[in-house]
Amino acid sequence: MSSSNAILETGPSCTKGCLFILSAPSGAGKTTLCQAICRRFPDMLYSVSHTTRPSRPGEIQGADYHFITKEDFILMIESGEWAEWAEVHGNYYGTSASFLTRGLEAGKDILLDIDVQGMLKILKRYPSSITVFIRPPSLDTLRERLESRGADRPDIIETRMINAKKEMAEAHRYRHVIINDDLEHATRELILLIDSYRRNRPITLNP
Repeated sequence: MSSSNAILETGPSCTKGCLFILSAPSGAGKTTLCQAICRRFPDMLYSVSHTTRPSRPGEIQGADYHFITKEDFILMIESGEWAEWAEVHGNYYGTSASFLTRGLEAGKDILLDIDVQGMLKILKRYPSSITVFIRPPSLDTLRERLESRGADRPDIIETRMINAKKEMAEAHRYRHVIINDDLEHATRELILLIDSYRRNRPITLNP
């Protein structure tokens, strides 16, 4: 496993397209980093999850999520169409296996934003995936970020902190770990890392 401010050696090269999996605790900056990657590599596909939960104001079908019925989701479970799926608070969430397979077979690189458990399921089906864990410099810093954005009640923040501790304990399962102590620096590291796989060469990241 490689970490930030180190020599990042690429693992086995992608035979066709590369599947990049990013995971991070809530508040670690993963969404911002994913957006930066999509801007930097506009030819890269972004895997949009499917869900049975109702759309929220401002959410766009096919961009934020693919919103489908619970009946359709269950049928797709039975037919093995999910690369991974989970039920959360009565709603289903899943990643389309056909989307990933078609993209990779066509030589496309794909970015997938998913949690630790989802990553482990994806790896069973796509073992050559490049896994990257984005972590905050400390739990105290993460708490400060969650509190400063003012989006959650105190009890929700406590739940997010409990989940963050569990997720950070699983960081060793990832091929690479990038510490987001500075967003600009973390963005540069992630871009360099992804570019190294796309070019199939090792790189050195300078602090």
